Amino acid sequence: MRETFFAIVNPAAGGGRSAKLAGPAIARLRESGLHVDVIASTGPGHAAELAREAYDQHYRRFIAVGGDGTAHEILNGIFTHAGANARVSLGFLPLGTGNSFLRDFATLKGAEAALQALLENRKRPIDLLRLTHSKGEIYAFNLLSVGFTADVATLTNRYFKPLGPLGYLLGVFIRVAQLRRRAFTLRCDDDTNWDDRRCLFLAFNNSKYTGGTMLIAPQSDPSDGLIEFVRWGPIGRLGLLRMLPKLYDGTHIQHPLAERRAVRRVEFNLPGPVDVMIDGEIATLEIRFLDIIPGAVDVHI
Repeated sequence: MRETFFAIVNPAAGGGRSAKLAGPAIARLRESGLHVDVIASTGPGHAAELAREAYDQHYRRFIAVGGDGTAHEILNGIFTHAGANARVSLGFLPLGTGNSFLRDFATLKGAEAALQALLENRKRPIDLLRLTHSKGEIYAFNLLSVGFTADVATLTNRYFKPLGPLGYLLGVFIRVAQLRRRAFTLRCDDDTNWDDRRCLFLAFNNSKYTGGTMLIAPQSDPSDGLIEFVRWGPIGRLGLLRMLPKLYDGTHIQHPLAERRAVRRVEFNLPGPVDVMIDGEIATLEIRFLDIIPGAVDVHI
C-alpha cells in the first residue's frame, strides 16, 4: 500500500474556482511534509476512472479537490471496482459549489479546516449507502432521494449549478410551481406490507445536509450504521411555500405530513426507471434496493 495521497482535482468545480485554488492548497500540504500525487479530471466520470486506476496501483489515500460530486466519483470508482470491502481514506479540499457532507462536522471554514484535518491525520470511519439497480451498484456518502428533491436537483444541475446555493433555491421555486406528488412503492427492513402512499419526496440519508445548506435529515449520523429515511407526504403548493424555510433549519420534520425512520435496508417495487438524486448528482435508474455498509471509508474531517 502506498503512503502517498492521490489527489484528484476537478478544475470545473465551483465555477472554475477549484482550478485556481487547488495548486496553492496542495503546495501547502507538500510543504508540511505530505506526499501528494496530483491529477486533474477532464469531464464527468473521469474522476471515477482515475480513482479506479489509482486503487489498482495500490494507492489507498485519496483527496477530492472539488465538490461533493468529485468525492462521489472517487468513491464509486473504487467501490464499484474493488467491492464493499475496499479500505481507503478520503480527504477533502472543498472547492466546489455544494460541499454538503462536510457541514455535518462543522467544517464551515471550508478548505482551511479540511486541509488541517489532512495535516493532523484526523479521520473517522463513516458509512456508505449502496444502491442496487438493474445495471449494477452506486455508492453514496451523503444521500439518495426521489421525488421533489430529485426534480429540483435535475433542474439545478442542468441550468443553475454555477450559482451554487442560489441556483438550488431557484430550482426549488420552479419545481414548486410544477409540483408533482407521486407514489414510490417500497418497504423497509422487516415490513411485510408495501408502502405505496403518494408523497412529495423520499430521502435516504447518511448525513444531514443537501443542496449546500438544506437540513433535510437533522437526526442523521454518518457513523451509526443506519439509513435515516425521511418521508414528506403530499403537501400542497401553499403549504410547501410556507414550509420551505423550515427545510433549512430541520424543523420541517415536525410537520404532520413528515415522517422519519432509521432503517438498514429498503426494497423498491417501481414500474420503471426514475430520476434519483445521489450525492447531488442525477441518474435515471431502475432501482431495486438500498442498504448500508457500516464504517466503509475513513474520512479526514
